[in-house]
Amino acid sequence: MEYSSVEHGNNHYELELPHGRLHVFANSDVYQTFGAKVYEMADNNLRIPRHVYMSYTPDAHVGVGTCIGTTAVWNMKDGFVSPSIVGVDIGCGMRVHTTTLHRRDIQDRAVRRALIEAIEKYVPTKERTNTHYADIDIMNVVRHGLKGLPEKYVPQEQWLTHVEESTFRFEHAYLEHLPAQIRKYAHGQLGTLGGGNHFIELQVLEIEEGRAELAARWGLFDGQVVVMIHSGSRAWGAKLGQTYTSELRDAMYSWGVDNPDRNLIYAPIASREGQTYLNLMYSALNFAVSNRHMIAFGVREAFRDVFGAGLEMPVLYDLMHNYALKEAHRNQPMLVHRKGATRALPPGHYLNTAAYKETGHPALIPGSMGTSSYIMVGREEGMKNFYSICHGAGRARSRKATKELVTVDQFEQSLMVGTDEEILVNHRSLQTILDECPQAYKDVDQIIDSVVGASLADVVAKCKPMAAIKGV
Repeated sequence: MEYSSVEHGNNHYELELPHGRLHVFANSDVYQTFGAKVYEMADNNLRIPRHVYMSYTPDAHVGVGTCIGTTAVWNMKDGFVSPSIVGVDIGCGMRVHTTTLHRRDIQDRAVRRALIEAIEKYVPTKERTNTHYADIDIMNVVRHGLKGLPEKYVPQEQWLTHVEESTFRFEHAYLEHLPAQIRKYAHGQLGTLGGGNHFIELQVLEIEEGRAELAARWGLFDGQVVVMIHSGSRAWGAKLGQTYTSELRDAMYSWGVDNPDRNLIYAPIASREGQTYLNLMYSALNFAVSNRHMIAFGVREAFRDVFGAGLEMPVLYDLMHNYALKEAHRNQPMLVHRKGATRALPPGHYLNTAAYKETGHPALIPGSMGTSSYIMVGREEGMKNFYSICHGAGRARSRKATKELVTVDQFEQSLMVGTDEEILVNHRSLQTILDECPQAYKDVDQIIDSVVGASLADVVAKCKPMAAIKGV
């Protein structure tokens, strides 16, 4: 594919592809790693009519229909919605809880092992293990989000307020369109981790130089133990995504719409199909934020088993990186798709929750197992990318390729197995999670450098892993 490119400086490139412009935010080293396939997929996305904007964050890599790491925007009045630019794991995102514990409190391997075992008692990590919260009505959750949970599962009021949204509102009548199998598959999964790249990590903070004041306002300090959670809408979002990808594909064929990539699906926002998908997508966002909430509830119970019933775990923030939301930009309503992209709002932005109106909210960026994660804050300059930053390190190679190229010994070295700094995991055999090793991912430090250099966001704290719980 032939295209021209302009380097704007500050890790910002603009490419003129055959069907439109793509913005790429990456430092020169990361930019050189992008292959032809990511640009081919971008050009396919740009074939969707009346697009306003499209970009890649530095963690961008090939996905199904659309690259992970994409921000794509349409006007609400005449634009399009695309399940492919949302992704199948609708509402997948991050959550961080703080503690009053210091690194020295969990340095002992026996303490960390006890925490891992306690967490596994409260948070099912095996795919076919049912939830511990059978008393929660799933339909209340998908209709009302966190406000659909029984009071006993909300330890503190701020568990409802320190989130991107506690309830995603939609027309509940659209739930009647759902196939019965979706409810069947989702039943029993609330508060369960899921497999793949989902995780619970025990981490220790290193506050960025010059950011101590902001960190303190957020309740963060050097050496602090925090818990980072990565999960999504489980079977509710997965089955919904699969169902409506298929239905929208059929609708596209009936409209005579075609695209070189049959996995790229879209519909006008105002169409019946578009409205059905959007409304049901919001139900999956409600499930996702509630799922992370209930995982965190289980983690809190586990910490209390180890450190005593008086321990509290306030939520720092909960956000998503797979969704499409109506937002006001350039003085008009737009539908902003983020697939593997994190919203990072600056101080004073109207979309910030009340708790973070003045400071901007924490933007939570996971690393890869064995490498650091980051807590960032958005900058006003991020407006140029619709306030989107990376969602993690981004895969450097497929799961199959990782298993072929990386040995268990190399994985053990990255986890510092056998040393005092070993990152403990919940799996007896690393072979079972080899495809999630750090070698499967890009260098997260380079990704963060790209974001900071592009003036999209700044680092507030680095999160060093001490233990990781993965699902299977």
